[in-house]
Amino acid sequence: MSHPAVPARFDPDVPIEPAADPYHVYLDSLTSPESRRTMRGCLDRIARLLTGSAASTGEGQPWHLLRYEHTVRIRTMLTEQGWSPAYVNKHLVALRRVLKESWRLGQTSAEDYARASDLPPVRHSRLPTGHHVPPEVVGAALSACQEGTAGIRDAALIAVLYSTGCRRAEIAGLTLRDYDSAARSLRVRGKRDKERMVYLTPDAIALLERWLAIRGLGEGPLFSPLTKKGRLRDRPLSGQGIADILSRRLSEAGAARRTAHDFRRTFIGELLDAGVDLATAQALVGHSSPATTARYDRRPEKTRREAVDRIKLPKPRPLS
Repeated sequence: MSHPAVPARFDPDVPIEPAADPYHVYLDSLTSPESRRTMRGCLDRIARLLTGSAASTGEGQPWHLLRYEHTVRIRTMLTEQGWSPAYVNKHLVALRRVLKESWRLGQTSAEDYARASDLPPVRHSRLPTGHHVPPEVVGAALSACQEGTAGIRDAALIAVLYSTGCRRAEIAGLTLRDYDSAARSLRVRGKRDKERMVYLTPDAIALLERWLAIRGLGEGPLFSPLTKKGRLRDRPLSGQGIADILSRRLSEAGAARRTAHDFRRTFIGELLDAGVDLATAQALVGHSSPATTARYDRRPEKTRREAVDRIKLPKPRPLS
C-alpha cells in the first residue's frame, strides 16, 4: 500500500525568512526557554522522520503544504517509533501549532488548516512516572551541601524544590523580586506564563536567607551559576543546571537518583496525605486540571494495598 507523498523541502536557493517561517514564529510564541527547547525538538524529530535525514530540522520545511492525508501519516509514523503515548501526543501538539501558525501567516487556507490539524490524540492511561523522595534522602542531600558558596546555594535550591513542588523551569525563572520573606512566599511563573504564589516552610526560609546573605540583595535571578572561584555569574541557572546540581548532591549523599519531578510528585503526595483538599493542592502546583493533580494521590493505592493485606495465603499443607 502506497502512502501519500510528503511535500518536498523548500528550494534551498530561496530560503524562507525566519519572520515568515511558521517554525520560528511558533517557537518565538512560547514563553519559556524550556518550552522552546522541548517543542523545537519535537518539530525537528518530525522533520527527520519525513526527510529520512538525521541532519534535518523543522526550519524552512513546507509545513503550509501539509494536508490531512500527510498529517494522518505523520501520526502513524510517530506511533510506530515505540514512544510512549504522552511523548507522541507532545509531538502532535507541536505539529498542530506549527500548522496554526502557517494559517495565521496566510500561507494556508482555514479549511486546509482545520482538516490537517484534525488529529485525535493517542489515547492512554498511565500511572505517574517517578519515585517518592523520602525525608531521609532530602536530609542526606542537604548534608552534602555543607561546604562553600555552592553548598549554601544548593541547600537553598533543594529546600525550595522540596517545600514548593515547583518545576525546575519555574525555579530557574525566579528572581529576587519574586521572594517575599514576610509572607514566606515566591511568585512563580508556570506553563503558559500563569503566575501563582507558593510558600516556603520556616526551615526552607532559613536556608534561602543563608544563601541570600552571600548572593546579596541586588536585582537578578534568585539562583545563578557560579564560577570556579565561587563568584556569581550574571545569568540564571538553567533547568538542566538545576537537574545537574540535584543529581550531583544526591550522588555525594550516596542516595539513588531522583529528579526535580520526583520532588514535585512527593510534594503533591504529601499534601494529599495530610488531608489538603484537591483544589488547594492543584493551585499550589499550577496544574490546569484537578484530574492531573489527582493522579498523584497515593491514598487510593494505600487503600488497595491494605485491602490485599486482608487476604491470607494458606500455609503449605499436603492434602490428606
